[in-house]
Amino acid sequence: MNPIELNKAPVFSGSYAVEDCEFLLQVVDIKPIEVAEKERLLQNGGVHYSSMISNEEAPSKVYLDLFHDLIEANGDRLASEIQLLAKKLYKARGDSITLVSLARAGTPVGVLLARALKAKHTDDVKHYSISIVRDRGIDKAALQHIAESGRPADSIIFVDGWTAKGVINRELKQAVADWNLNSRYQISDELCVISDLSGHADYIATADDYAIPSGVLNSTVSGLLSRTLILDGVPGFHQCICYSHLANDDLSTWFVDRVSSRFGQVSAAIDNVSPGWKIKRQNDVASFIVKVMLDYNIRDINKIKPGVSEATRVMLRRLPRLLVLKDKNSSDVAHLKVLASEKNIVIQEDPLMPFAAMALIENVKV
Repeated sequence: MNPIELNKAPVFSGSYAVEDCEFLLQVVDIKPIEVAEKERLLQNGGVHYSSMISNEEAPSKVYLDLFHDLIEANGDRLASEIQLLAKKLYKARGDSITLVSLARAGTPVGVLLARALKAKHTDDVKHYSISIVRDRGIDKAALQHIAESGRPADSIIFVDGWTAKGVINRELKQAVADWNLNSRYQISDELCVISDLSGHADYIATADDYAIPSGVLNSTVSGLLSRTLILDGVPGFHQCICYSHLANDDLSTWFVDRVSSRFGQVSAAIDNVSPGWKIKRQNDVASFIVKVMLDYNIRDINKIKPGVSEATRVMLRRLPRLLVLKDKNSSDVAHLKVLASEKNIVIQEDPLMPFAAMALIENVKV
């Protein structure tokens, strides 16, 4: 094993309070590229998505109003589900818990979980947010930093917002297995999510595909940071950029304050996921993805993004080809219809789909 190049840059908390999150990332200064050019390079240039980034702009007033509507509609549910997960994690890990969220969808969930654990269970909670990249693995320098911080290895639990096809979960499992082969700091590969759509996570609050409010915005609800990067020749932690031009639009702290303020007003959700659900869901999702690939003549599975949150990501930062909704009248997809209208994307309806939404990425020609 090659020696891990430890990070020299100071840790930071983005736009969160220091006690809420410690990002084990490096902020770098690279020039964002246009979405269309990024898509062309991804599909035709053999360039990995972790080596480039696009800019982000403030959401429109119409879209932002829908976000606030979602907070009102789903805020209590999210607060209840966070508390359910906190109970599960405390039961599994005990008084010392180290949350390692997967930046950036997992970051606001990690902040909320840390607050819920501290409010009702234990003060010995630490939240780090680190990078994992499909086909590139987890940030080993970040894991080494955690190992050297003194946090017990058996206190670690990984956190993300949701699962879709289960790709990142499989990446996590393989990355942790590789880490444990070469380290005395033996860690668990267990993953905790709000919504487990693919039946792959270990600790879940729900199997429902609904509009988790933090899943409908980008950096302005994730500490103002981009998704993570792995740039050639940059040692230490994986990288990101800071969208400082969106500081006036940042809702990261507002969001976690708003949801965590409801911990005392709503009780923990009821755990109603049946024991045999996971295997059935895995098989159902796998069968559905195969059907989509055949029906739409798709060769690259990565062009299929199932689930409300994943579909939202496509609409916000990729070139969408098509948006498929289970029920066009559902309040959980209202924001997706706005984005589709803004980008002139066709919407289809499929009431038999095992997800509330799915987006397909456009084929880009050279």
